Amino acid sequence: MTDATSSKAVTVRIHGRVQGVWFRSWTAEQASGRGLSGWVRNRADGSVEALFAGPAAAVDGMLAACRRGPPMAVVSGVETAPAAAPADSGFRFLPTA
Repeated sequence: MTDATSSKAVTVRIHGRVQGVWFRSWTAEQASGRGLSGWVRNRADGSVEALFAGPAAAVDGMLAACRRGPPMAVVSGVETAPAAAPADSGFRFLPTA
């Protein structure tokens, strides 16, 4: 079990109907509201990819939120992997990969 002060960084791929439904903007809003650093971008395969870094509890909350997504999204799967925290703070958009 991790305590609330431990840090965590993960990359995540969200699959389903997640492009064209405000998912990236919603993700940035949700992550910033939780005080997380990282980025979000669309992928050419139709998924959304993101990096979340910050307090473990906040990252875990963000992952749970991604499993639901914004109202118009239909999330069919979420894959996560450990990652290195970004060098800079704040949350930003990256170009489609």
